[in-house]
Amino acid sequence: MIAPLPLITLLVPVDLSTLWLFLGPPVVGGVIGYFTNDIAIKMLFRPYRALYLGKQRIPFTPGLIPRNQERLAKRISDTIMGSLLTPEELQNLARRLLQTERVQAAILWLLQLAIEQVQESKEQKTAKILGNILRDLFGQSLPRLLRVLARQEEFLEDQLNHIFDQVILEFQLTEDQAEKLSEWLIQTVIPPDVLRQTLVDFLTDRNIQVIDEGFREKTSGTYWVVANLFGVRNTLTRLRTFCLDEKEASNSVLSELMFSLGVKQRFKEWMQNVSLQNLPVSTVRQLRKTMRDSTRHYLQDRGSEVLQGLSESVDWENVASVVLNRLQSSEAVNSSLELVSEELALILERYLEKDLENIVAQVIPILNIDQVIVDRVRATSPADLEAAINGIVRSELQAIVNLGGVLGLLIGALQSASLLLR
Repeated sequence: MIAPLPLITLLVPVDLSTLWLFLGPPVVGGVIGYFTNDIAIKMLFRPYRALYLGKQRIPFTPGLIPRNQERLAKRISDTIMGSLLTPEELQNLARRLLQTERVQAAILWLLQLAIEQVQESKEQKTAKILGNILRDLFGQSLPRLLRVLARQEEFLEDQLNHIFDQVILEFQLTEDQAEKLSEWLIQTVIPPDVLRQTLVDFLTDRNIQVIDEGFREKTSGTYWVVANLFGVRNTLTRLRTFCLDEKEASNSVLSELMFSLGVKQRFKEWMQNVSLQNLPVSTVRQLRKTMRDSTRHYLQDRGSEVLQGLSESVDWENVASVVLNRLQSSEAVNSSLELVSEELALILERYLEKDLENIVAQVIPILNIDQVIVDRVRATSPADLEAAINGIVRSELQAIVNLGGVLGLLIGALQSASLLLR
């Protein structure tokens, strides 16, 4: 058994060659391990392109990843589509994206954008398109529809009955309206000249004879004596002659007579009292049915012509411009956009609940996500690919380099220890 060296012997200084003999292996091993791993990691990406010596390609050029970039792109695509973007995951993603609140906000934004676009182009294409739509609707589509609907017995029955009951049945002239109408009747319809001419036309020889004979036969007492002694033939004949020969005088007499009798006031009172409510119920019902049937027959026979004529006389582009201007300031439109977007979002949600799986199955081939991934990875330059990977795992790659240095240092230390034991 070898006796241990005295402590004084271990403290004796040694020369540099002996010191390097024991320190060299750990230092050299650490340096080799560190830079070997660093070079290996660099060779994953570099050189970016193949290098040639004459016509012979130098081995390990380009780097491992650039040399296999197309295959790497395919493997990345298969991995993503097989593990990450599966149909089930895409359905879950679609459900998260198409939540009712998000869909409603998107639809509301689209509706507001459409309204703004319509308002900006109201003087050009939009007004012209809307004008053509209105022209076709009122000039072609609505007349044909009206002609078909008017053949039905119940067409507009409730509406016309409502108009009759609420408007016509309760209609009654006011005092001012009755006065103006009675004044119009006296001045235009039955002025004194018209009354005079009517009286002349009525007092024909035949009518005078009939009146005279009836007066003689149907009177009694004093009137019989007057009728048979004097008669009314001469009186009526002289009245007719007076009306024919003295037009101005007869007109004046008739005017004074109408004033004295208060014809205007009587007309006024009569018109104020005119109301369908004073008629019997059966008569009112018959009038309502007659009005309804007359309106329906008129619309059936002439309604389409009236609408077409009205459509031709209207400047629909101007009407469209007015409608678009109204849209700009309409509170009803602005307040209803949110409600419309909410209803559309609910409809879309119910539709997606039933057919989301089929929609995703149809969308995946259309989007061609796997080919998009392959093309994107293939189009990425090796430098950008290296920068991207380093940006993700820089610390892990540096740890591998450091681990190589540590392992080299440990192996060198073991070697120094073995030399020391010898």
